[in-house]
Amino acid sequence: MRLRVVDQAAGNHHHTRYTIVSMMPVCQVVLDTPARSGAWNMAMDEALLEAVVEGADTFLRWYQWNEATLSLGYFQPPEDAHADPSWAGLPIVRRLSGGGAIIHEHELTYSCALPATHSRTNDPYQLYLDVHEALIQVFRSHDFDVQLRGTRFGKEGPAEAFLCFSRGDEMDVVWRGHKVLGSAQRRRRGAILQHGSLVLRKSAHAPQFPGLFDLGQAVDVSELLEEMAQAVGRILGPQQVRTSFNPAILKRAQQLHDDRYLTLAWSRGNPLTPKE
Repeated sequence: MRLRVVDQAAGNHHHTRYTIVSMMPVCQVVLDTPARSGAWNMAMDEALLEAVVEGADTFLRWYQWNEATLSLGYFQPPEDAHADPSWAGLPIVRRLSGGGAIIHEHELTYSCALPATHSRTNDPYQLYLDVHEALIQVFRSHDFDVQLRGTRFGKEGPAEAFLCFSRGDEMDVVWRGHKVLGSAQRRRRGAILQHGSLVLRKSAHAPQFPGLFDLGQAVDVSELLEEMAQAVGRILGPQQVRTSFNPAILKRAQQLHDDRYLTLAWSRGNPLTPKE
């Protein structure tokens, strides 16, 4: 945005100068209900990334899963999903982001999509930090004494473990030795999609990963969700709370759901592979 500034000097002479002001895009915040399938959730996240690539506002979406689902990282081979009988029979979906697989069940999931013009796309690593620190402040207000894993705790677990929550990263949010929140990104033409999973309670399919409420006293989920949405929305831009997405985004999400996310092979040579 260019602002015209008029300086009045001595007498009646005026000097006009222009200054460039960087404005943070509006952040559209959507608490996306009801809970949906894994294929729909991942299709919607990609539709939001496509929208910001084309110049749309920033989006912050919070959502849940309507059944226990295994999501694969972008580069993980589908056959690995059948390595453990604990996951047998679960629906499987592939994420646009990398990293390890996640069993989504008793969790709250967020995604934020930022256009390339957004100031926070300049340092993707900082975006992880800013979002996680905003959420940490909310958790601590409810007496969940979480913290970033950081370097002082080390990277617990093998880096290439199949499940994301068996891996360790400096940006993980941990409590009492357990990872409760992890995030991943996908970048495209300068825009960023970042999404992450907050485990509330352990899944029967992965009981080795306790959630926030297993480690401490449960709180009202609706209240927690609203506080988290506000905290993250504040760092992303002026908030505009919506109940849904515009028809064009919903139509594109449906197309991606039908044509891509109902299969697992699309990242391994399918013509629909995303172009960076």
